[in-house]
Amino acid sequence: MELFAHPAPVDLSVVIPVFNESANVAPLLARLTPVLERLTPAWEVVFVDDGSHDDTAAVVAAHHAAEPRIGAVSFSRNFGKEIAIAAGLDHAEGRAVVIMDADLQHPPELIAAFWERWREGNVMVYAQRTDRDDESAMRRGFARLFYRLFARFGEMPLPEGAGDFRLIDRKGVEVLRSLPERARFSKGLYSWIGFRSVGVPYQVEERQHGSSKWSFRKLFRFAFDGITSFSTVPLRVWTYLGGTIAAVALLAALYFVADTLLRGPDVPGYASLIVSVMFFSGVQLMSLGIIGEYIGRIFAEVKRRPLYVVAERIGPAAVGHDRLVRDDRRGERRARYSGAV
Repeated sequence: MELFAHPAPVDLSVVIPVFNESANVAPLLARLTPVLERLTPAWEVVFVDDGSHDDTAAVVAAHHAAEPRIGAVSFSRNFGKEIAIAAGLDHAEGRAVVIMDADLQHPPELIAAFWERWREGNVMVYAQRTDRDDESAMRRGFARLFYRLFARFGEMPLPEGAGDFRLIDRKGVEVLRSLPERARFSKGLYSWIGFRSVGVPYQVEERQHGSSKWSFRKLFRFAFDGITSFSTVPLRVWTYLGGTIAAVALLAALYFVADTLLRGPDVPGYASLIVSVMFFSGVQLMSLGIIGEYIGRIFAEVKRRPLYVVAERIGPAAVGHDRLVRDDRRGERRARYSGAV
């Protein structure tokens, strides 16, 4: 396995999760590398190949052969974008780390503005989209609803329009790397760690090649993970609902007792009985489902499996791996990864 040693400390790392993005790698690097060269000669690009089925890894390896500051971490299978981001932070060596997508919807030229805000003393500099004209009305509505729910029930508010496209100072990177949870919601983690932050407005560009990997089902699951990772309100709701139903049932019982005493017994209705049984059964199953979600997260955490399994590392990522090994030997952090040396 090839190892690469930097001639000097790295000023700026760019972490790019990729999944079947072979057609986007070359156009992205054509715009990205000139931006990095203008900012500092001590830069690196770390692609995180999340188990791609196309030749993404081979394309990145070819670019590494021409430019050794470009490297990659390749997973043994698809672990998901959130885990890919965690792996990128593990392997990035820069004093500042930028996270961005490979489809050029995140304009590389915005990194220059990130750099300036970072030099002003901000630990977190995030891109904040100014419009969602490229999305359907339904998708925009769900996005607004999610931000409102998270602001109301989460541990902290999220900047609306902010995503993964951002620059993080090494101080913030090390805090994020120390968080051991498996069910990761990066947007929430960025806000949870605190530190001085600032947004940079931008407009999302058109995707160059391929299509989005985010279906409505995946987006709903992602939003649900975010709420349950940073709030226990879904559990408390059923306590309140149960108390309300019990109070209504008590009032109904008093009404039926009084009605029987005043007017005598009445023939009970079959339809109302079936409806009430089905309603309360549904409430019980829903509450058990919510409890099961949290128990499932506890089960995943206590197994202590690694976050990801690496099949191969090339270029700067190998240097990041060496640092991970040294940290583990010193016992300074918990095991987060497993894979090729």
